[in-house]
Amino acid sequence: MQINKVEDAIRNLIGVFFDAGKLSLKLRSEGLIEHIKKDKTPVTNGDIEVNNIILSSLKKITPDIPIVSEETAENKNLNLETFWLVDPIDGTYDYIHNRDEFTLNAGLIINKEAVAGIIYAPAKDRMFYSYGNKLSYELKNGKEEIINNKEIDKNYIKAVSYSNNLKAEIIDIHKKLNVKEHIKMKSSLKFCVIATGEYQVYVAEPRAHEWDIAAGHAILKNSSGVITDFDGNDILYGKKGFKNPSLILKSLETI
Repeated sequence: MQINKVEDAIRNLIGVFFDAGKLSLKLRSEGLIEHIKKDKTPVTNGDIEVNNIILSSLKKITPDIPIVSEETAENKNLNLETFWLVDPIDGTYDYIHNRDEFTLNAGLIINKEAVAGIIYAPAKDRMFYSYGNKLSYELKNGKEEIINNKEIDKNYIKAVSYSNNLKAEIIDIHKKLNVKEHIKMKSSLKFCVIATGEYQVYVAEPRAHEWDIAAGHAILKNSSGVITDFDGNDILYGKKGFKNPSLILKSLETI
């Protein structure tokens, strides 16, 4: 897929994500309808309606590219190399409990690598997207700003973490990376704030699924950040069950 076509696809999704994000907030203000899925995680009518909007748009924008979404069974049993990964609302728990960090996500995988992605945090009105190397952006007040890492004090690294109760293995990695403080952040927004340099590190044991990380992976990688597993291996997509390995996210300055 040529880079201009990748760019066109991502740019066509910006308005879609703004509209879907607005709907997600509207539905939450009206009172969400919550269900528990077979994997014992929550899903709401907001997740489903946002999912329908994103998938419908992707099928029009790139009709020949399969879509794998957290909220549908379609294409999950196929051996895919080029496809979309969609998490309509990452951070459903935060969404349900009226918190601000939940995000809408779509990541484009080509030859099993994350190459492009879009993430919108509607409650914070922060929009991030990327469609190629050194082509990661945040849209601020309608103005596109390329994401550049901020200068940091390498003696005082700040991390984001999935939980405030860190496992010993993660604490050890934090020490090696000179992490001095961390905050809890569950959604894919963590990839974006590391890409911008607001934070510098995220470490996680194997957990969650590929649709949770694909869009953020592309945004961070294309802003010169690095994502590997604990052994330093690159993260590839289309694995059995779409399960994630361990993860280490680092902004450019911490490398």
